[in-house]
Amino acid sequence: MTNAELWLPDDDLDSEHREFAQRIREFATSKLAPYAREIDERQEFRREMVHDLAAANVLGGPLDADHGGAGWTPLQLAIAHEEIGAACGNARGFLAVQTGLVAQCIARFGNDAQRRRWLGPLIDGSAIGCFALTEPEAGSDVASMKTTAQATAEDRFSITGHKWWITNGGIADVMIVFASTDPEARHKGISAFLVTPNRPGLERAEMPGVDLGHRGSDHAELKFDGFEVTADEMLGERGNGFRVAMGGLAAGRLSVAAGAVGLHRAALAAAVEFTTTREQFGQPLSSFQMVQERLADHFTSLHCSRALVHRCAHRRAAGTENHADVALAKLQATEAGARACEDAVMLHGARGYSSAWPVERLWRDIQALRIYEGTSMIQKTILARMITSPAGQKGS
Repeated sequence: MTNAELWLPDDDLDSEHREFAQRIREFATSKLAPYAREIDERQEFRREMVHDLAAANVLGGPLDADHGGAGWTPLQLAIAHEEIGAACGNARGFLAVQTGLVAQCIARFGNDAQRRRWLGPLIDGSAIGCFALTEPEAGSDVASMKTTAQATAEDRFSITGHKWWITNGGIADVMIVFASTDPEARHKGISAFLVTPNRPGLERAEMPGVDLGHRGSDHAELKFDGFEVTADEMLGERGNGFRVAMGGLAAGRLSVAAGAVGLHRAALAAAVEFTTTREQFGQPLSSFQMVQERLADHFTSLHCSRALVHRCAHRRAAGTENHADVALAKLQATEAGARACEDAVMLHGARGYSSAWPVERLWRDIQALRIYEGTSMIQKTILARMITSPAGQKGS
């Protein structure tokens, strides 16, 4: 085994999953990695990336064959998102929304007509989807949502409200929009609507300012004012939107955790390559004990993170997953990845401060993974509540 292979997952996988990892890695290295720096510096969404993901059957990866997908297992999804995350954070973020939050929610909660209309285009890349959930005053606390869907006729609703930080929001062809059809019921009054954006009552705009990371992604704010939808555009039953949202976020958190492992891996690889070739005081940086300590710590935590991600994937496949499994994986992977990216910048010295080297982009991109799909603090809250509740203390 070469040094470059030490942090890859291959030796921990059976032959089938090892071949799968190598195939996705080859795709990500050839089709995604060459554009990662360019789209970040130009702050542009690269539409060709969507076609590349579709051609490799990645967009339909976790969807059942009955829906036109590849039928990936949760472990295959985790492996794919690690490999893609190591190559291009923007591509992994797009994939998590397009497939995890949108297509999988349609497959799970949609009716036959909705599945027939949208799953094919989402899988072949001819349509882009977004998940319009987050609001200025409703992030972690989804139940505090202010966007409303007021019934105007027996089969019609009018949506009014403000969504922001919606990935793909400015370019989406189809949207899952969450709005309260019964505000007094809080989370039990939230409904989800599967709609096209090309109708009156919607203003789409880029988020103000410059994003810290994922600058090659599309992040938008959506302002609804009398945006009319019909009852047959509801995704799932009325008042079932909170369940749709939580189902989507649970799927997305596994992608985020796996993507963080990929970023961690890329940062460690860059740090090892640099410190073993850069000399100071007549010897390689990697010969200094403080440098060795950091590399050893990040090598160890990388394997810890991946083990928790794979554990969650195995439990999801077996139907034994609980809320703690993905919270553990996301918390460990994103926080350990953030430390690895930060140290990679430091170990590169002044070079780590420049976009000419990849580590500063990795450091910027990892910060978002600590925030969306539930912040690290939210994951800690989930875990603390579980282990301190009577049910949790009994091991359930």
